[in-house]
Amino acid sequence: MGDVINLAEHRAARRRQACPRDAEFFFDLACPSTYLAAERVERGFGQVIWTPASGAALGAGSEPADGDELERLRRHAEDRAARLRLPLSWPEQFPAPVPAAMRAAGYAAEQGRAAPFVLAAVRLAFCGGFDLDDPEILAEAAAAASIGLDECLRAAGDARRDDEAELAARRVLSAGAPYLPALRVGGRLFWGEERLGEAAAAARGVPAARALGR
Repeated sequence: MGDVINLAEHRAARRRQACPRDAEFFFDLACPSTYLAAERVERGFGQVIWTPASGAALGAGSEPADGDELERLRRHAEDRAARLRLPLSWPEQFPAPVPAAMRAAGYAAEQGRAAPFVLAAVRLAFCGGFDLDDPEILAEAAAAASIGLDECLRAAGDARRDDEAELAARRVLSAGAPYLPALRVGGRLFWGEERLGEAAAAARGVPAARALGR
């Protein structure tokens, strides 16, 4: 009897091998820095693999330990948004994970529609203040990405997909990134939306991206 296939690893490897790209963007939709980075990633790189990664599994996307830490996180995000001239509204449930939306993002990535799905989702969350795990809000993101609503909601309810985001988080952590978002360009990994300029400069001088761990 052959080895048991890890479905999450198989899906992730298939996406990477089928679509060699310039960069790979690891994101958590619950993270305000993903919102602050997403549009610049979409505009600034020729082709990108958009990979959902669990901030909680990474140890850097879970709920802040206390009110002071949460206030520091909010102030930092608000300062960065002001500097980038982006609006910022806080979802009512923030800080809280959005597992259904992350599963849907994984499905959108499989359909080659991750970028429009993520852009729509983070705008709904951090411009509109909406709860991404609300099926009606997920429906808005699915429509913006032109993916089937029934299939998207089915994926959102499939807890087995959580393994994919956790696997991506382990890849990022093993490569040295302590938090999200992170962008891989060639053999280098840049974490934090503040380093996107550095990553873009690296992209101009590197060959086609190689998968982490290879």
